[in-house]
Amino acid sequence: MLQILRNKAQSIVIQAVVVIIALVFIFWGVGPNLMNSRESAIVVNGEEITFENFQAAYDRTYNTIRDQFGGNVPQGLLESLGIKNQVVNQLVQDALLRQGAEEMGVTISKEEVGETIKDMVQFQENGAFSMDKYTSLLALNGYSVQKFEEKVRRDMLAQKVGFSIGKFATTATEYEINDLNRLENSSVAINYVAISPKEYEDTVTIEMDEIRKWYETVKENYKTAPEVKLKYLDFSYATVGEKIAIDEATVRKYYDEHPDEFTEKELRQARHILLKADENSTAEIHEQQRQKALDVLAMAREGQDFAQLAKEYSEGPSKAQGGDIGQFSRGQMVKSFEDAAFSLKINEISDVVKTPFGYHIIKIEKITPQSTTPFASVKSGIEVSLQNKEAKPLSFQMANEAYEGIISTGSLQAYLDANPDVPVKQTAFFSRSNPPKEIGSDQKFLNAAFSLKEKELSSLIETSAGYAILFAEAIKAPKVPPFDSVAEKVIADFKKDKAEKTAKEVAASLLQQAKEKNSLKTSADEAGFEMKTTDYLSQRNDENYTVPQRLVEAAFKLSANMKYPEEPFSDGAAQYVYEFVDRKIPVATLSEEEKQRYRNAIIQRKQQQILSGWLDNRRQQAKVLVHKTLQSNDV
Repeated sequence: MLQILRNKAQSIVIQAVVVIIALVFIFWGVGPNLMNSRESAIVVNGEEITFENFQAAYDRTYNTIRDQFGGNVPQGLLESLGIKNQVVNQLVQDALLRQGAEEMGVTISKEEVGETIKDMVQFQENGAFSMDKYTSLLALNGYSVQKFEEKVRRDMLAQKVGFSIGKFATTATEYEINDLNRLENSSVAINYVAISPKEYEDTVTIEMDEIRKWYETVKENYKTAPEVKLKYLDFSYATVGEKIAIDEATVRKYYDEHPDEFTEKELRQARHILLKADENSTAEIHEQQRQKALDVLAMAREGQDFAQLAKEYSEGPSKAQGGDIGQFSRGQMVKSFEDAAFSLKINEISDVVKTPFGYHIIKIEKITPQSTTPFASVKSGIEVSLQNKEAKPLSFQMANEAYEGIISTGSLQAYLDANPDVPVKQTAFFSRSNPPKEIGSDQKFLNAAFSLKEKELSSLIETSAGYAILFAEAIKAPKVPPFDSVAEKVIADFKKDKAEKTAKEVAASLLQQAKEKNSLKTSADEAGFEMKTTDYLSQRNDENYTVPQRLVEAAFKLSANMKYPEEPFSDGAAQYVYEFVDRKIPVATLSEEEKQRYRNAIIQRKQQQILSGWLDNRRQQAKVLVHKTLQSNDV
């Protein structure tokens, strides 16, 4: 129906029903990427999951990734992570859990929902639940109280059934505990040779006929990305907000009432020396590391260079920088470290400080006192922020009126002809990974833009910056480029491909020779390679290892009776030929506390395995329908 209105809304009859349709838009709301379609995004055994729910889950996942990257998501990252597929699978899993709960008779009472919400810190003021803050935050995020509490109930239901199923695993045997201890605390040393493909790139012969033939086999990898050329109406908060006057008294009041926003915390710049000993370390190791820390502390207080001592003795990641960990404020470090650091003066050295990571010696090198940013420096920023806040409802109103106008006139161009003062923006052709600067990486905008067909008008799109109405003027479909236009890249890729194959062949040959001679050292010397030997490696991640962590995991499959792997290990950057040297197995008797920790870990793993098996079985038997716009091979 909507498509008919978009493309062919010229008749009197259609124009007569526009007002009714507009009311439906207002009631249901409008948003990006089919979010407000009356169709379901996903249907699981008859239970419908709306596009609104999908978009909310997608936004939460996207925002988490964005925050991890400091507010800017690297181009292409979302596609490489398959976020859409992850969200779909998570929503299906949650539905299966809820349905399983109903079959099992698991319920969540209103009282349980209420207590959970009261404990949410975002709804608290001064440590207590605030009804005013609760309702205002829900309204700001587009939730009614009933809708939000139903969401909480459904989430709690899924968690509760998962816990109920997991309770079938409640024990861990002594053998399992000791086996996990051996697996977690044993270590292995290996000899290895790293063979880099880059060493062979210069040996690759460039024959253009061969490269052209190779290109024909891989040309799909060079296919261009789809591109779209847009015309759109922009109702961003910033654009609308510019027309809203905020007097200086209002700006000053906001500044006075929100001092925390304009206060720079006190900063400390420090160096530290860390002797590692965590909760998994034995009491003997803790005492050894504590005593070693005391010895190093004595050297530091005798006047030896702290940075040099850190390079020599520290076991932390800042070792190479002389223990320099940069600047930090309160709340960024573990409490015991923070308390010690903020009690010191410049150039003062702490006593030995124990944290969950081990034993630290801290030296303060610089102190930047707390400061408040002057009102004059932040005045314009506060004004823009207040303008944007007031612009939100006005932006929607203006955008909705424009959308109604477009529908009633029959097309975007007809609307613009009738309203020449309406600002319209146009783009050149652009791809999803290289959008115009004014659009940036706004995923809601891009999702909507690349879901349109040529000459199609979007719904009213709500983006992170405001609202927009998009029209796809033209679309360039992906195509395989002529060889000559990508020849330079193809040649580089050809050389890399050939070099990788050569490195793989050389590594396989070296491994075979090592097996036959029962000596990697002898084979490496004969082939002109340098063999290296690792320290003892554990399966815990350690950024100080000289080999990839996955190679460490592979090394644990070797033993004195099976010194060599079946094939070399590759991490994409190099081929590794390796052989077993030795293994250390923990012999210390576990304390009851350590046994309990292992017991809990084993039971938790068993519970997760049971839950995963239960979910897999339900998924195989379930009838799951996914909207075509969300479908992929992974769903």
